[in-house]
Amino acid sequence: MNPLIISEGWIKHIKHEPSAHFNIRENSTNISLLVVHNISLPPGEFGGPYITDLFMGRLNKDDDPYFEDIAHLQVSAHCLIRRDGEIIQYVSFNDRAWHAGVSSFKNIENCNDFSIGIELEGTDDVPYTDVQYMKLSQLTQVLQIQYPSITADNIVGHCDIAPGRKTDPGKSFDWKKYKTVLLNLKG
Repeated sequence: MNPLIISEGWIKHIKHEPSAHFNIRENSTNISLLVVHNISLPPGEFGGPYITDLFMGRLNKDDDPYFEDIAHLQVSAHCLIRRDGEIIQYVSFNDRAWHAGVSSFKNIENCNDFSIGIELEGTDDVPYTDVQYMKLSQLTQVLQIQYPSITADNIVGHCDIAPGRKTDPGKSFDWKKYKTVLLNLKG
């Protein structure tokens, strides 16, 4: 198992798909929040190019009826963890990805300004894979080393920073399992 290594905001030795949907952070030393999301495109379907196409701004609205309403969106996440554990990075952790939308954490608005967004390929009601929990835990561990303000209390779901608007990572995400795997990695 290759350890995850971050260099200049990018994980080394994984697939990079640099998205244009980001901003330069005003203060990259202020990164203090990790937000767990889920995504599947079309909804409930896994695999294929569509998540990357969305984050790259090249989603073809004619490929699926659902895409007509989202193809114009300018969104991104820092990383995606696919069902098979593959990690794809779209935005440097030092930059501001467009993943949280209207959001608030501990009474601070605009979570994109100080957070890292990790998407899991999944849905609110389909269990995530064991390898996704392992890769998310490994990624969390290296992010907490690189950005020590991301404490255990500062790891949340999208639903926690945008309640009523977002539900992900959903009831199928096993927070206890994730935290157990993470603790076991830390030894």
